[in-house]
Amino acid sequence: MTKSPTPILEYKHVSKSYGSKTVLKDISFSIPTGKIVGLLGQNGAGKTTLIKLANDLLTPTSGEVLVDGGPVGVASKQKISYLPERTYLDKTMRVRDAVQQFSEFYTDFDQSKTWKLLKDLDLDTDAKIIKMSKGMQEKLQLALVMSRKAKLYILDEPLGGIDPATRDYILDTILTNFETGASMLITTHLISDVERILDHVVMINKGKVAINSDADTLRTKEKKSIDEIFRNQFKS
Repeated sequence: MTKSPTPILEYKHVSKSYGSKTVLKDISFSIPTGKIVGLLGQNGAGKTTLIKLANDLLTPTSGEVLVDGGPVGVASKQKISYLPERTYLDKTMRVRDAVQQFSEFYTDFDQSKTWKLLKDLDLDTDAKIIKMSKGMQEKLQLALVMSRKAKLYILDEPLGGIDPATRDYILDTILTNFETGASMLITTHLISDVERILDHVVMINKGKVAINSDADTLRTKEKKSIDEIFRNQFKS
């Protein structure tokens, strides 16, 4: 009997509480290798908490989070390229300084890919980050994150500050620049824009997994788009 491949990311009976408030309740799901997974839910559903747990920025109250079969920690961070919802770049730097900083910090960073992406995204390498718009800063951070040769890319609201006319281009940039055989976890509230690239969907509702399904199977079964299914799932 063939053994199933180890998931790149797995949540096992994970709960998380802040004081008396429980935000995650016995969450269990895994991210298959080589798939693009949409982590979907309303604001406050627990999406960002799940992402922070995977990046060792929070500790579960109970349960465990595994990255490539091992515990979250220093080793797992080398396998994950993480795009947080809010930019963390030093805004006093120029674009080329940020590229150099990533190059020094990450051994898997492909600087030549970054220069190409910056050109494709029409970003001035001499520009000061503080003088760039929110959308331009997000494009820069996306270029940096996608230039790592990671096993798992975690993108928290990658289209949040991006102009609607540019979203398809950004999605195509994401698709064409993540490592062959790698996996991706995307959180977004712009489901209609993103659903065309999703292989798998996990919907979180009130701290619990409401739906965990292959995207095409779900669409076929419900005879609806992922966006429509999401809206029905979260009707007030």
